[in-house]
Amino acid sequence: MSILIDDRARVRTLTLNRPDALNAFDEALYDATTEALREAADDPNVAVVLLTGNGRAFSAGTDLREMQARTTDPNFRPGKHGFTGLVDALAEFPKPLICAVNGIGLGIGTTVLGFADLAFMSSEARLKCPFTDLGVAPEAASSYLLPALIGRQNAAWVLMSSEWIDAAQAKEMGLVWRICAPEELLDVARTHAETLATKPISSLIAVKRTMTEPSRAEIAAARERENECFRELMGGPANVEALTAFARRTAM
Repeated sequence: MSILIDDRARVRTLTLNRPDALNAFDEALYDATTEALREAADDPNVAVVLLTGNGRAFSAGTDLREMQARTTDPNFRPGKHGFTGLVDALAEFPKPLICAVNGIGLGIGTTVLGFADLAFMSSEARLKCPFTDLGVAPEAASSYLLPALIGRQNAAWVLMSSEWIDAAQAKEMGLVWRICAPEELLDVARTHAETLATKPISSLIAVKRTMTEPSRAEIAAARERENECFRELMGGPANVEALTAFARRTAM
């Protein structure tokens, strides 16, 4: 299974489960995660969702093999929900969402934190938005959410540099809330999730809605701008060169 689901004390833990691919999102994982979030949103017995990864990665972002196939293979068949469906589910998720970043997070493995209500990070984890390395644009409303979360200059560096951000930098920026020893990460994140889960779900939803409602229109507008740029750049010279180089490295 590409995603593992565990329920405990009104907390649903979703574990990305493609460890051999560093939990990179292929179409199947995009679909499974989207459906898991929607099911959790509708389940009256789930108060909080905790998202983490299996193995040494949180998520290596979009599977670059599939990204290349999307631009070169006329027979490529997208999933039911895909990347857009996952971001829709994140933007619409009405309950507390907690991320436990257990290892490397690239692309959506970093930008998902813009939708997290609380984020915990292993002291050994690292984050990276490789958009400029891939010759593409930001994604998942990160061009709006990251400046709002960590400030314009921090966001400019994260989104433009394609450099790694370690746990201390992420905490200093405000990209994550707590840093934990690797062996303590899930326990600490679960303890906080279970604390929230003791509260009335209706109240949790109301608090989140009042916090996020003012930014909904801005998130939608940012996604449209990003998608327009992505359409222009995807398959362009810089993107093709980057994906070709990636394919060459993985074939060696």
